[in-house]
Amino acid sequence: MSYARFAVLPAITFSCLWACQPKSTARFGADVQPNILFIMFDDMGREWVSAYGSENISTPAIDALAREGMRFENVWSNPQCTPTRLSLLTGQYPYRHGWVNHWDTPRWGHGYFDWREYPSLAGTLKSAGYATVAAGKWQVNDFRIEPDAMKKHGFDSYAMWTGWEEGVEASAERYWAPYIHTELGSKTYHGEFGTDVFVKHLSQFIGEHEGAPWFAYFPLALPHPPYVTTPVRPNVTEDEARYRAMVEYGDLAVGRLTALIDELGLRDDTIVIVTADNGSPRAREATMNGRRIKGGKSQTTESGIAVPFIVRWPRVIGSGQSTDALVDFTDILPTLADLGGAELPGEHPIDGKSFAPLLRGETADGPRTWIMSMGGRNEAAVSENGVENRYVFRDRVIRDKRYKLYLSATPERAAERLVDLIADPGEAVDLRDSDVPAVQEALARLLAVAANFPDRDADPRYRHRAANDWDVDVTVESQVWKRVSSNSQE
Repeated sequence: MSYARFAVLPAITFSCLWACQPKSTARFGADVQPNILFIMFDDMGREWVSAYGSENISTPAIDALAREGMRFENVWSNPQCTPTRLSLLTGQYPYRHGWVNHWDTPRWGHGYFDWREYPSLAGTLKSAGYATVAAGKWQVNDFRIEPDAMKKHGFDSYAMWTGWEEGVEASAERYWAPYIHTELGSKTYHGEFGTDVFVKHLSQFIGEHEGAPWFAYFPLALPHPPYVTTPVRPNVTEDEARYRAMVEYGDLAVGRLTALIDELGLRDDTIVIVTADNGSPRAREATMNGRRIKGGKSQTTESGIAVPFIVRWPRVIGSGQSTDALVDFTDILPTLADLGGAELPGEHPIDGKSFAPLLRGETADGPRTWIMSMGGRNEAAVSENGVENRYVFRDRVIRDKRYKLYLSATPERAAERLVDLIADPGEAVDLRDSDVPAVQEALARLLAVAANFPDRDADPRYRHRAANDWDVDVTVESQVWKRVSSNSQE
């Protein structure tokens, strides 16, 4: 079946398409590579997931994964899109990979995610025999200049919203009539909803590779602004209602993919992970477990960086589990490499730690005693040297299982606030001057962690573009890119 023919099928019939196919027999043993489906929402805090106690929405597909697997309570992303995604894809903290701030490559140019300079999550799994696919939001390469960037990063197949390409009006669309880049180039999918195009692409790939281990990366565009209607809620008008509808449609996408996996007989040996890249937009509020929470995107408050994180792996993880293990997004690459039997890229340092033993039930806790997040606000700029961060040492937060330390944006890394996340989840009380010994011990421990950070954050690393390095005329770069807007579409 060709992709063109497949893509026009109505969404409602999609999961049924594979039901008539022969079901796979068990091809996995305890020591054989699992399939991996990694799903990441865009701008969605835990307060919008009913499995975490949201009182404003129902997310039945995500909730089912939580009931059937493991819900994580202490997972930190970074507070913006680009720092989180680069930490996920490289296993490095922003102070090391340099993408400390959001950077919209197709719109602003200059910087790009250079596959020659960084570790690669997809490439690492591909080296261990995985077939790899991605669909959704990328936005850290300009596909006009780098049409094969996804392949260079290790993906066999892909269907990615291009990001907002300056001068290409159609590229602003990621939802209705989306502008999507595949191996065949970039085009508008008239009459379609972007999430459906992504799900179809992923599903075709999974159906064609059910006999071999595969890694599917699904960074949804939903529910990031602009707020739109969805195929199942075509009449909503207010931003709050549209945001809720977009979260619900993302949940439906999760359900379509997990239903396909189950129908293909791959359920027991497929790891499904659902998370988000940062907290909800600050204009959105929801009630979670009786407490009203305002979205904290671009801030290092808990509502900006404490994200949902759920893992289902029926063969290995028992149902209904939860864990307070500390995890941040640098841990994803080494964990998936561990689960997939892949060697870490030795030529690059990796900051993350594998929590695969926790998932396999070999330990009751993760490997970490602290996690870190950084990269709030949008404060990068372009100089004669390229993309540079505004601060030599970006402000950041570090936490253990109870206490959270805010550090200043100076190499002296002064303690700005210390809060008790258990007793004070709203982070209202600064404990730096507390005379309680346990509090002062926690402050000393977290400051000792901070002392090991480099004195200067890296800037993004990428090689200067020469005309003979690319498949198209690099003069497209001259169209853009003298001004960086703080009102980013990400």
